[in-house]
Amino acid sequence: MILITEFMDELAIHSLKEKYKVNYNFSLVKDQNSLIKEIKTIKALIVRNRTLVTRELIDNAPNLICIGRLGVGLDNIDLNACKDKNITVYPAIGANSNSVAEYVICTSMILLRKAFFKKNEMIHGCWPRQESSGSEVNGKTIGLIGFGDIAQRTRDLALGLGMETVAYDPYLDKNNDVWKETKNLELENLLTISDIISLHIPLNKETSNLIDEKKLRLIKDSSVIINTARGGIIDENALAQLLKEDKIGGAALDVFNEEPLKKEYAKKFKGIDNLILTPHIGGVTKESNERVSQMIAKKIDMHLSK
Repeated sequence: MILITEFMDELAIHSLKEKYKVNYNFSLVKDQNSLIKEIKTIKALIVRNRTLVTRELIDNAPNLICIGRLGVGLDNIDLNACKDKNITVYPAIGANSNSVAEYVICTSMILLRKAFFKKNEMIHGCWPRQESSGSEVNGKTIGLIGFGDIAQRTRDLALGLGMETVAYDPYLDKNNDVWKETKNLELENLLTISDIISLHIPLNKETSNLIDEKKLRLIKDSSVIINTARGGIIDENALAQLLKEDKIGGAALDVFNEEPLKKEYAKKFKGIDNLILTPHIGGVTKESNERVSQMIAKKIDMHLSK
């Protein structure tokens, strides 16, 4: 009755198994044909970001009534097809906000401080003290592109560290109370003045390649940029080149145009020192996985119990 195709906390799975028949099958992520065959008798589907919930899949799921997303991004789910079939989609809004926010603050500190990339030099007998004296985050300006739940949590942590906060979000009412401690700026202005730039927007037609080479060149050569949102929002080729030219101070990328990141595709990042690459784990910690899993398990249970 319930199909789970990507990793989920065991306690949450157990809570579902107490009431429903559950198929927990990782292999279906890489086998769309088998997934289409398996989905025919399923009432509830639980996925992360790698399972492609296409119109074809939905058309082959006559019994499907709800989908749980273990995370917040919905670009792997055909929402129009779900609407046409009256299938409810439940994202785990808020459950991993703290994990992503901590990732942003942590990588900001590492990139600005610069000292944490000198291990190999020191192992070989060097003492790079002078070039390791970077900057503090206190007093710096963090610019948040998108100002939803995760960005607001990032703002809270940043304020606690003495940072100035600015944000760009054309869809958020200018009179909303969330703007009380954060300046509302246009995108180009934000890119120009921010010491730290962090992306918190979905990938869609409007945001695809939003941060292109022209906009990247607005960023100060001392500033750093962090993407925990979605690959495809930043022009990765232009970013890599500007990092190599020291036109941007550093970057942390947790998401990519192609995932998983393959060796051939990753060549563009080779030789860049002030760069952090992680495999889409900004929102994935032990604690967040428990929160996300429990939230989705409860939502699916409530829907199936109607």
